[in-house]
Amino acid sequence: MQKEFKFDSELTVNRLGYGTMQLPGKGVWGPATDAKQAANVITTAIDNGVNFIDTADSYGPFYANLYLKDALQQRPNSQVMVATKVGFTRQGPNQWTAVGNPAYLRQQVELNLFSLGLDHLDLLQLHRIDPNFTIEEQVGELAAMQKEGKIKHIGLSQVSVEQLKAAQKVAPIVSVQNRYNLVDRADEAVLNYAEQQHIAFIPWFPLATGKLTSGDTLSEIAAKYDAEPAQIALAWLLKRSDVILPIPGTSNPEHVKQNIAAQEIELADVDFAALNQLNK
Repeated sequence: MQKEFKFDSELTVNRLGYGTMQLPGKGVWGPATDAKQAANVITTAIDNGVNFIDTADSYGPFYANLYLKDALQQRPNSQVMVATKVGFTRQGPNQWTAVGNPAYLRQQVELNLFSLGLDHLDLLQLHRIDPNFTIEEQVGELAAMQKEGKIKHIGLSQVSVEQLKAAQKVAPIVSVQNRYNLVDRADEAVLNYAEQQHIAFIPWFPLATGKLTSGDTLSEIAAKYDAEPAQIALAWLLKRSDVILPIPGTSNPEHVKQNIAAQEIELADVDFAALNQLNK
């Protein structure tokens, strides 16, 4: 099992990363209960080897970015690759509206740079494709900002293979972030295509926000490895494909450490096969 993923000659990351979505308030809206603790969760991840962190301007909105900015300033020599996303507007808790107007996407790229305290974005992903604008218009605007040096790499989120192929005609695509986990593999075709193309596949909801913590097969296998069920679910993702970069999120520093420890679990083929059957 490969523990690293190479984006380019300068950017190689540990495959198990961290996602900031759980840091803002309820419904991914408003500030965290404890802003200092939110930043501490991120520094804990960095201190334990995480160098790939996923965020988005819509998380909070912007609160997650601000916590990440704080953490990065506390660890100025950390060499963390930051991935963020644009294309969603927020109207309140648990409300998400896709907006792919090129002018809006450009504004959000600038605001991501500002709120993260960065002079460029290592990876900028289109959070959703807005059907009111063409893929050429949306990805094309990001490609223009890539030429301006504000974006290093471009990715997509929650897309089909056909949409991914269409976007590749506009600009090089290095990542796709779709929902995928041990019991939800509806986007298997996208993962398979990403594997063929050496595109990073970043599964959001990698632990189904706590739902993958029990179940007879999962619990039994976890006991064999003296591990938590969530750790086994992450180990399964890491074994499933070398292009998968899980980004489990949490607001608890101890859970961060627990998640990171999952990369040390080498699942036996028989256990991997048993876990594969959970989606049948």
